[in-house]
Amino acid sequence: MIHVSETFALHTVEDFLTAEEISQLNKIMDSEPARASGPANAFRYEAAPRAAQAILQQAAERALPAVRRLMPSLAATARWMYTELGPGDAVPVHLGGIPDAGPPPRRVGRIGVDIARAGQGGQFYVATSSSPGLWTGDVRGEADGFLPGTPVARSLPHADATAPASGDEPSWVETLPKTRWVTDAPAGVAFAYGAQLMHGVTPVTRGTLRKFVTDLLDGTPT
Repeated sequence: MIHVSETFALHTVEDFLTAEEISQLNKIMDSEPARASGPANAFRYEAAPRAAQAILQQAAERALPAVRRLMPSLAATARWMYTELGPGDAVPVHLGGIPDAGPPPRRVGRIGVDIARAGQGGQFYVATSSSPGLWTGDVRGEADGFLPGTPVARSLPHADATAPASGDEPSWVETLPKTRWVTDAPAGVAFAYGAQLMHGVTPVTRGTLRKFVTDLLDGTPT
């Protein structure tokens, strides 16, 4: 059963990718068709190429035993997604939330890794809050695959947080009182974070950030 602490966990794997794997992944993405830049294409995730999937899956299999110390429910990862952020791009704070009731595989959290850091900015961060505004009041239980009484946070997924309309007025997650914890790890270090943990990426002011992300699951995807 999934414990609430797993959905708020934050963990790093410092040797997730080797220097050679980072080089290979950058070469793979260099060979992909050029991506348009600018606000209309910012924040877009796309499926990683097959060659990159193979490298990242091997890295994930090496890392899962370490990540399971904080997230013991984990069994596998989903398919990896890729994004690039250039000057002026950022990922606003958002929150995926725990999955709806249903059989495994369910998303317990996510894991991301940079293969190229921006020259300035583009830092991954998480945010914490004791505000009651974070919570829906609903709970999960054994029938849902969670420890009885697991509280459910409100949700504002990445796609909704980065939609053009979201810039018209602040979302609930933007106005929620919170404390931001900014990371500054080099390329190749993976960040695993729970599904109920608020997170985002600070604005890139120089250079290009290259990042892969995927879901952490409590079962093997079909």
